[in-house]
Amino acid sequence: MVVKSDGSIYFTDPSYGVTKDQEELGFYGVYLLAPDGKLTLLVKDLVLPNGIAFSPDEQKLYVNNSEAGYIAVFDVKPDGTVTNERLFADLKDASQSGVPDGLKVDVEGNVYTTGPGGVWIFSPDGKLLGKISVPETATNVAWGESDRKTLYITANTSLYRIRLKIAGVRPGK
Repeated sequence: MVVKSDGSIYFTDPSYGVTKDQEELGFYGVYLLAPDGKLTLLVKDLVLPNGIAFSPDEQKLYVNNSEAGYIAVFDVKPDGTVTNERLFADLKDASQSGVPDGLKVDVEGNVYTTGPGGVWIFSPDGKLLGKISVPETATNVAWGESDRKTLYITANTSLYRIRLKIAGVRPGK
């Protein structure tokens, strides 16, 4: 989930831990919970929506589509709903384990996501800038330290951290 500066909460509902016979909706969605408590389904056609983050200006919403192996990006409308879904980045690499899962953005708009082999870093226009290799399957990322320049990476059995030169976005600022 991610919190927008107006207090809105955006979240995904991937099927982790739910068997097919336990499903109630028949799809996995991206939702908006407004400050007044109104819940809105924004997207229901992603295979397995998971990690979610805003661009620094909150004009774009990034969503990892874990099973399909890519990041989708949407334009955020003034009412908080989304439009113009498009492919932001493809993270397929059959030679390594991992899928797009955890997702964060830095103050310059670069996108960090777990994926095959570790953490993939993309420029705001979707160009791959580099990868942070992790010796086991990376599952999530989070900004830390008071300056938000430490990236924490969870993996199968370990927690990793790396200091970066660019600070992460503080959600809901």
